[in-house]
Amino acid sequence: MLETLSGVLTFLGYQVHLFSNPLEFLKITIQVAPAIIITDMRMPDMSGVELQAELLKRGRQVPIIFISGESTVPQTISAMKQGAIEFLTKPFEREQLMQAVVRGLKQDAIEMHTHLERMAIEESLKGLAPRERQVFDLLSVGFNNAEIMARMGISLDTAKQYKSEVMRKLGLRSLSQLIALKRGNATS
Repeated sequence: MLETLSGVLTFLGYQVHLFSNPLEFLKITIQVAPAIIITDMRMPDMSGVELQAELLKRGRQVPIIFISGESTVPQTISAMKQGAIEFLTKPFEREQLMQAVVRGLKQDAIEMHTHLERMAIEESLKGLAPRERQVFDLLSVGFNNAEIMARMGISLDTAKQYKSEVMRKLGLRSLSQLIALKRGNATS
């Protein structure tokens, strides 16, 4: 099965890396994105669900497609709860697999793009002076210039200057962009 799937995916233009067991796979760092994992539920040393849980523990949620002929309902439920994108029961149609592969790669590409955007936002926010960051936080929850003046104990001109610097440094043209930026960076 491993060789057949590898051959089909390689023929279709995908880069494929084969591993004989999950412990061998866990020794490497996934350096390709977008990526997916296609794994059997029953393997030596570790089940597919245990592999999935270990990857989550390591902080990388790669879309996983499970293939199995002998899984239990609890295993299937656990895999899906942990974020599996598909669970194919042997025998399955090649088209089912290909649809899952495309969906998984799209999902991982979106996740990686979102992660890179978050990192860029965090880096931009580091470039703000402490008072500018305070103005950013106040603007992001809807404070106007007068409210910023009152909260920070500064003049209107100073409030406007901070606001202008925040917008310039973050490359924003409107308050709605600033608010959207703050929502996308909820961890700050």
